[in-house]
Amino acid sequence: MSPSFPLHGAHPHDDAVTFCVWAPAADAVTLALGGGPSLPLSETEDGLFACTTDAAGPGTRYRFRLGDEGPFPDPAARFQPEGVHGPSEVIAPDAYEWGDADWNGIPREDLVVYELHVGAFTEAGTFDGVREQLAYLRDLGVTAIELMPVHDFPGARNWGYDPAAWFAPAHTYGRPEALRRLVDAAHQTGLAVILDVIYNHLGPDGAYANAFGPFLTDTSETPWGPAINLDGDGAAGVRRFFLDNALHWLREYHVDGLRLDATHALRDESDPHFLAELSAAVGEHVDGPERHLIAEDRRNLNRLVQPRDDGGYGLDAVWSDDLHHQLRVLTAGDTEGYYRDYQDTTAADIATSIRDGWFFRGEHSEHLGEPRGTDPGPVARTECVVFIQNHDQVGNRPTGNRLTGDVSPATYRALSVLLCVVPEVPLLFMGQEWAASTPFQFFTDHDEELGPSVTEGRRDEFADFSGFEGAVPDPQAPVPFERSVLDWEEPTRPPHDGVLALYHDLLALRPRLGDELTVEAPSDTTLRLERPPIHVAVNLEGTADLDLASGTSVLLHTEQAGYTPAPRPPAFTVETVSFSRPGAVVVRAE
Repeated sequence: MSPSFPLHGAHPHDDAVTFCVWAPAADAVTLALGGGPSLPLSETEDGLFACTTDAAGPGTRYRFRLGDEGPFPDPAARFQPEGVHGPSEVIAPDAYEWGDADWNGIPREDLVVYELHVGAFTEAGTFDGVREQLAYLRDLGVTAIELMPVHDFPGARNWGYDPAAWFAPAHTYGRPEALRRLVDAAHQTGLAVILDVIYNHLGPDGAYANAFGPFLTDTSETPWGPAINLDGDGAAGVRRFFLDNALHWLREYHVDGLRLDATHALRDESDPHFLAELSAAVGEHVDGPERHLIAEDRRNLNRLVQPRDDGGYGLDAVWSDDLHHQLRVLTAGDTEGYYRDYQDTTAADIATSIRDGWFFRGEHSEHLGEPRGTDPGPVARTECVVFIQNHDQVGNRPTGNRLTGDVSPATYRALSVLLCVVPEVPLLFMGQEWAASTPFQFFTDHDEELGPSVTEGRRDEFADFSGFEGAVPDPQAPVPFERSVLDWEEPTRPPHDGVLALYHDLLALRPRLGDELTVEAPSDTTLRLERPPIHVAVNLEGTADLDLASGTSVLLHTEQAGYTPAPRPPAFTVETVSFSRPGAVVVRAE
């Protein structure tokens, strides 16, 4: 029998509040109310402690003591007004009056995802700042925004992947009602909201959950430290905590989906796997519009999206890295790290990734030193999310430089066309649509004890990075964050306004693309893609001549005067197009 959610945290009802916390090793748990009494909690079952009191209400600040230790903030606090080390605040989730009753969600096949960092997306750096740009995003042609993690983190700035307070929106971005306003307004604008969540590791600072229960295991490691305990002693409580968290965002905040960070780092030998249990819980406990559970996973694992009845995990989609890596190798010349596995990439390989959803399906990976991938045959193309940029692929470079710093403007436009016409779910990273010149650098704001080690670790990471001569920006300094904030004047100026016009036209074209797909590679650097009645010819390098279907009319090409200040239009004959540099042509068969 599945538990009744929500379980953890402070829950106002009538004229009282029920507090519930999981602390299986504690002999006693005490609630310390700000400006009020200290009250004992009673153990209920499975290590859960609870009490109900009329001495608290919405706005009350509180902490917990575990025996003589503490006081600690609530691991499931709905808000941390003074940051992750301060007291928790009682929040009434039903106090907000939602206006999205008519919202029906966005089907997966219609998703065009726009990934953004709340703090760096606008100068305001808040939920309300994002809300002010929703009409722009709708008019651009995206159908969903994906928020990088918003649960609270230590300090004033962070990517969000240092999880500390899983249930609490980051106080630097705004109060919980501001996030609700954002989601509500997005729905009324016609946009879905997907939230990035982290269940594979704890943050190094302020993650008090492990003081309450065995959240970590010493049986396996992740790149971020000890793995989350999903299958050891006490794992049932850990799993229940994260299931409660996922349902919290989907139900209390009406978000349309979760992007599950690095699911390959979820070490779990249980049956069912945590991800299968998560998808089952969402199906059982979440009503209303269609929700999307999307895995970020490097394994090309078809099991992720297979139905639970067939032994799968029942997720809705998975990030597919292969297309991005192939395109960077072919056009930008990347050679290190995981790019080693793609050094012989040709357009034919890219065509395979587009046709099937991913490329590696069990071949040996030089980077991993083992086979990688499974058969993509059972996977629908709309179950794969593809991109030419995302926060990792930009921000995890030494200086956070974007793709536009490594390829020509003509190549960038050609890659943009390819991304927008494939049948997979396209993802854009904020500012990509106008070829933003601002980098997206790695930034943190840890305390004086942890901060220097973060700085040193970042420098060590790139010490042997070939071809990189400059200093690695100090993530602890304010400057990397300040550099990463988008400049909203850019899209009004050349050449950025032309790239923005191209993206507008490409995304407006997507609904006209047919369901049938044919993709082929006439040469090592050219592609021809057909989604009748739309045909696309793409040249990724140098000059090229490509055949076109007879009786076609040109809808757009990347050398139009409206897209570039220095056009070099391709030459057309009745059935061919000749490129003098990288570019793409979109035609309609009559």
